[in-house]
Amino acid sequence: MSNILVAFILTLIAGLSTMLGSILIFIKDKRGVVLKYSLSFAAGVMICVSVIDLIPESLELLIKNNKTSTFILTFIFILIGMFLSYIIDKLIPENQNKKENNKLLKVGIFSMIAIILHNIPEGIATFLSSATNIKLGIALTIAIALHNIPEGISISIPIFKATKSHKKALLYTFVSGMSEPFGAILAFLFLAPIINDTIMGILLAIIAGIMIHIGWVKLLPTALNYNNKKRTFLFFIIGILFMYISHLLMN
Repeated sequence: MSNILVAFILTLIAGLSTMLGSILIFIKDKRGVVLKYSLSFAAGVMICVSVIDLIPESLELLIKNNKTSTFILTFIFILIGMFLSYIIDKLIPENQNKKENNKLLKVGIFSMIAIILHNIPEGIATFLSSATNIKLGIALTIAIALHNIPEGISISIPIFKATKSHKKALLYTFVSGMSEPFGAILAFLFLAPIINDTIMGILLAIIAGIMIHIGWVKLLPTALNYNNKKRTFLFFIIGILFMYISHLLMN
């Protein structure tokens, strides 16, 4: 089996792991316990991924070309990502008659957009790494799968709660997961010869800004709207710790 085919398979596995987060939609949750704790947990994961993975990697890639302005540039692109997230929020229409369901739907759509944007460059990186070094590709796939599961939670739970449709929740989660192998296809067909450290660094910083905004401004506040705020915030901390420990294990 060629390295290219193995690289595609590993990237597909990493993307499909997002679907594991959808298992929670089949648990009965009349009191909203699964909803609030899973959103809070996913917020912790998103923010932690941005702080310990995306931002440091962006700095590492950008610093190779211009050491003096790297931190300023990274900060600017993080702010651009946050601003893009804010604009998308304003562009998604609201249904005032079903305000709570609409809010949850927006959270789910927001999470899906952020994760698609995150998964495409992630898929590019996984494919290129796996194509050159299978062992590195396997390790990277495991690491990505670990944080793709809670990312799937952040999409499927709010979409299901808003629409009461298992099919829609699974479809939205599946689309976000498939953006990972889509990134691999882009890398194989077009991007491998032209993509460079600067472009990847800028993309990662923008994505970090989007994910921080969604985690801090959308997911966590939505979870805290429900009762038992202390326990909800505890799950936010657990999400951070989960991502941090998985990051340590894979490095």
